[in-house]
Amino acid sequence: MKNQKMIKRLPTCILLSILLSLNSACSNGQARNTPEQKPAADTITTFVFPTIPATLKSPELRADYLARHYWERTDFADTNYIHHPEVMEQAWVNFIDILRLVPASTGDAALTTLFTQAEKEKKCYLYLASLADKYLYDPNSPMRNEEMYISVLDAILKSSVMDDTEKIRPQARRELAQKNRVGTKATNFTYTLANGKEGNLYDIKAAYTLLFINNPGCQACSETIEALKHSPSICRAVAQKRLQILSIYPDTDLAEWQRHLADFPAAWMNGYDKKQEIERNSLYDLKAIPTLYLLDKDKTVLLKDATAENIEEYLKNS
Repeated sequence: MKNQKMIKRLPTCILLSILLSLNSACSNGQARNTPEQKPAADTITTFVFPTIPATLKSPELRADYLARHYWERTDFADTNYIHHPEVMEQAWVNFIDILRLVPASTGDAALTTLFTQAEKEKKCYLYLASLADKYLYDPNSPMRNEEMYISVLDAILKSSVMDDTEKIRPQARRELAQKNRVGTKATNFTYTLANGKEGNLYDIKAAYTLLFINNPGCQACSETIEALKHSPSICRAVAQKRLQILSIYPDTDLAEWQRHLADFPAAWMNGYDKKQEIERNSLYDLKAIPTLYLLDKDKTVLLKDATAENIEEYLKNS
């Protein structure tokens, strides 16, 4: 998939600095886009932050307020906004980064409020939906976040702005996102090893199982294999038999898979999906390859669509 041009996100330290510096005087210029003052011409030059009450001192309280009120000075009836990605797209990226600092329930409420406000103008609504696709759903996005994207999809599916035809794709994506969600039990499947022996996911006995769905030979897969092989916490957990890594090839070119068997450590279980159940029945979301799921002993999903660094950090602290 071709990479889209992404607006740069802000480091967490800068976000916290912004939260602490925003005060009652912060408006990035003269306030506009209020019900009493709507721009008659294209005057969009900067994003206007909400006023954070001076009584909110801690970064946590300020982040919570900013997340909930972030778009209150944006008039979504004004279609000029969609012609200024340097303003709106950057505002969206900063908004998503702020949502990383607040509880999931706050993030869900903030996204729901945003899309409700945007119903004033369908063009603005569709523009926001496209930003959600680009940053929260696109497998190439470093900000990809399925839980936030689910909040967006839920808002779209409840919206009166979108007709039934326009909701077909969001509905399909919502159903797929629900599968193997964090906190749910991973879907069972049968795998076949190189020696022909078969097994299934649920029969693996370990405190943790790392499900690694990949296509050997692809650059991202090779990089992930190397990252897993050189992760201290992952290697330690495998050696202690606390972690079992199950590498699964979901495609049909077995000759290609067999050419790369030596790429995988002997301690890993390396199999393929002989009956093509994973892809044919959409058991797992394969829009991004490779994909990693960390499961507990009961095969409940702990981390979904994670990176090797995410796995390393989780095991180091477990």
